[in-house]
Amino acid sequence: MSTGGDEALKARLIEIIKARSFQSGKEIKLASGRTSTYYFNMKPTMLDAEGAHTIATLILDAISGMKADLVGGLEMGAVPIASAVAAVSRAEGRPVNAFFVRKQAKEHGTKSLVEGLPVGDSMQGKRVVIVEDVTTTGGSAIKAAEALRAEGAEIVGVVTIVDREEGADAAFAAAGLTLTPLLTLTDFK
Repeated sequence: MSTGGDEALKARLIEIIKARSFQSGKEIKLASGRTSTYYFNMKPTMLDAEGAHTIATLILDAISGMKADLVGGLEMGAVPIASAVAAVSRAEGRPVNAFFVRKQAKEHGTKSLVEGLPVGDSMQGKRVVIVEDVTTTGGSAIKAAEALRAEGAEIVGVVTIVDREEGADAAFAAAGLTLTPLLTLTDFK
């Protein structure tokens, strides 16, 4: 349930994204392989001090009932989100640590697929929320979920900054995952 504060934060996030990360008009190829005249390059928003704080605060509110142990997702998009959530969660007295899933395991050192856990710790039994910047088909989050489940994690939710409303919710449902978008493409039309 959104509070008045959440609505004000969402409105501010829309303003930041429009100023820093949103383009419309010309056709652009998306990571999913699809094309669209609406494009979000979320890095300028996620790496902006106010943008990162706003995103993290909204995600913390969205996951407050999920009893998550960890928040993270597939590199690269999830890394700044998860880091911001971890930092803001500590500052707000409700700490949730971060991690990320590599697209492929390192070929040196620990050869880990999942990064961010302390030495000797594992994902076994951890309650995990997957985060991502923009969701089109859900492929990146589903890939992360599969890797995390293989390591024993329980995925308690997926939170995206922007859902492009192109069917990802159905793909998540088929994968046994629940999608919670902070914003949708409709917010930018």
